[in-house]
Amino acid sequence: MSTRTPWWIRIPLLFFIIFGLMEYFIDSGEKPAIIEYPITQFFMLMVLMILIAIELILSSIENVMFQTLSPEAKERYLESKAKKREWTWAKKMYKRLTKTREIEKEGEIILDHNYDGIRELDNVLPPWWVYLFYATIIFGVVYLIRFHVAGDYDQKLEYEQEVAAAKIAIEEYKKTAKDLVDVNTVEFLSEAADLSAGEKIFATSCVACHMADGGGGIGPNLTDEYWILGGGIKNVFNTISEGGRDGKGMIAWKQSLKPLEMAQVASYILTLGGTTAANPKAPEGEIWVDPDAPESEEIIEEAPMEQVSDSTDVAMN
Repeated sequence: MSTRTPWWIRIPLLFFIIFGLMEYFIDSGEKPAIIEYPITQFFMLMVLMILIAIELILSSIENVMFQTLSPEAKERYLESKAKKREWTWAKKMYKRLTKTREIEKEGEIILDHNYDGIRELDNVLPPWWVYLFYATIIFGVVYLIRFHVAGDYDQKLEYEQEVAAAKIAIEEYKKTAKDLVDVNTVEFLSEAADLSAGEKIFATSCVACHMADGGGGIGPNLTDEYWILGGGIKNVFNTISEGGRDGKGMIAWKQSLKPLEMAQVASYILTLGGTTAANPKAPEGEIWVDPDAPESEEIIEEAPMEQVSDSTDVAMN
């Protein structure tokens, strides 16, 4: 008489099967269905309660049927339930992988060596170890031919390819994640859409202090090369975000503008440099030089040396 699988295996197994089917058939996006749709939690609770109820009913039926058996049948039934479940297939697989000998058969492989009563057995190497050793040999031959004979890619080339792919991925990510920019990662936005958006923000929030053409009013002139808190996209972005000088500078706009909007207006402000304002304000601050800009190489042209030749007129008499 075969015994059923224990309840503590059946109930979790059926529960997780139903849970997996629910997750497979319910489209919940990136979140699990049980989190995205709270009603599924109630459903799974009901499923668990039903499974427990079924187990209780089966146990009751089994107990009733047991009472109807004869004493001999009850004894056989109890003996069958007392037997431990044996994983015969697992034992066979383990024996094939290790080729171990039972203790009773060790006399067949015992050697003549005897060291103070310690005898040596002539066991074979475990097949799993032998197969793994052969696999490493095959791998080594393939590796040797591919990278040392055929001259496939090396570590340097692989590194360069991965770096190039990472840079492409970063650029693609920046296109869709511009709003995650900060003062350390901000870059000049040269696309027409970004500059147009920056111009609109400037016209809405900045003209009161800097004039529509950037010539300056209450705020400084944005068309010259002088900057109070430094020029360049990072400094301008930081000034817009954190505000100007304490007590007399511009307010901080980080509570009103998103990072992308601050990057757009900062990029637009940089395009005003070098333009001619209608009524420019006097320069304020200092001339700013980008420290990251490549140093300009001064080409010193030497003036060609004039060749002076003395001419002597020889009069032939």
